Amino acid sequence: MISMDLITSINSAIVLLFCALSAYQYLYILVSIFFQPRRFKASTLHRYAVLICARNEEAVVGNLIDSVKRQNYPESLIDVYVLADNCDDNTRGVSEAAGAIVYERHDKQKVGKGYALDYLLRRLIVDRGETYYDGYFVLDADNLISSDYVAKMNAVFDSGYRVVTSYRNSKNFSTNWITAGYGLMFMKEARHMNNARMILHTSCAISGTGFLVHRDLVNEKGGWPYYLLTEDLEFTMERISAGEKIGYCHDAMFYDEQPVTFRQSWHQRMRWSKGFLQAFMRHGGSMIRGVFRKRSGFSCFDEIMNTLPTVILSFFAAFSIGSMVYGAVYNLVQKTAPWPFLESFVSYILGIYVVNLVISVVTTITEWNKISCPASKKILYIFTYPIFMMSNIPITLASIFARAKWHPVLHGDRTRIEEIETHG
Repeated sequence: MISMDLITSINSAIVLLFCALSAYQYLYILVSIFFQPRRFKASTLHRYAVLICARNEEAVVGNLIDSVKRQNYPESLIDVYVLADNCDDNTRGVSEAAGAIVYERHDKQKVGKGYALDYLLRRLIVDRGETYYDGYFVLDADNLISSDYVAKMNAVFDSGYRVVTSYRNSKNFSTNWITAGYGLMFMKEARHMNNARMILHTSCAISGTGFLVHRDLVNEKGGWPYYLLTEDLEFTMERISAGEKIGYCHDAMFYDEQPVTFRQSWHQRMRWSKGFLQAFMRHGGSMIRGVFRKRSGFSCFDEIMNTLPTVILSFFAAFSIGSMVYGAVYNLVQKTAPWPFLESFVSYILGIYVVNLVISVVTTITEWNKISCPASKKILYIFTYPIFMMSNIPITLASIFARAKWHPVLHGDRTRIEEIETHG
């Protein structure tokens, strides 16, 4: 039987470890609140290719292409490419009708965005040459981009950053507590993580979609050889460990569609958690060595703290919660008081809830005007966000033992960019 004292000691150690590892991130929040985002002016208008890898996305891909065509940036300097990847719908027809150049890929063995993006870039290098485009935008089919997106990103790119990420907002924030959970999580990442990193001149991190990559980085690799479940994290870790500073443009906003059911969310976050482990197994050594280099030390430490602790702390949290529940049940069977275990369990859960509640309050206040949602729901979702984040504990724990794989997320939100920009 595990003693209450041992569980308390383990819980205290977890709390102290978490506080020690994440204390600097609360400094990020203060920096993002009290300092203005960095802004740039471009002296050169660069030529770009917008890359969209789409699998059965006929419902949404046309609206994304339309939002690219509406940019206040010279149309002659932007080409839109869609890779219809293992599609059995009309993604190709919709994309061509909207003005995109379409390639097709049919490969049931090499499944995932990394393989698709690599295929598309390799085709473009052959068809257009290595120097035709200055950079490549990577977007998902369900995204929409604001009308000044390319111009704002170009300004940061022109200042010397070879990788630039942007502000991630949500098309369907108000649908339910799950979509709102994603929305607040991505807003916190943009405003209170990447924005603060940019202000402090350290490296940011890309997250899934909505980023820009210099052609030199693509040409060096001959494509996009990042095939893990989280190819974005794999790329980020490789670049940071190599000394690259990833930039962030706070004024370039894109919107994506979040999963609306817990089942979809479970599969997606399971893949992310498994991908975190895969990426760390592959690049963890170079990241740890990078911590001791002057140029990339803090950026490597920062990225390590954003990946591995999630898994470690979730494992120990699950152990502690399980031990407390087991202790309470054991005491009941032995006809002794279960209350010490139950009180510890409630305190533990409440502590996790309060930490995430503070984050959701701060993020909702600072990003209030960017959240497309009735005020009553904004307030409601402040209190459901901690529940969403706490659900990462069983998901992360399951990912350690389960075999996660890529599952397509069905998209059907037909919101257009003019609707968002008109109604705010």
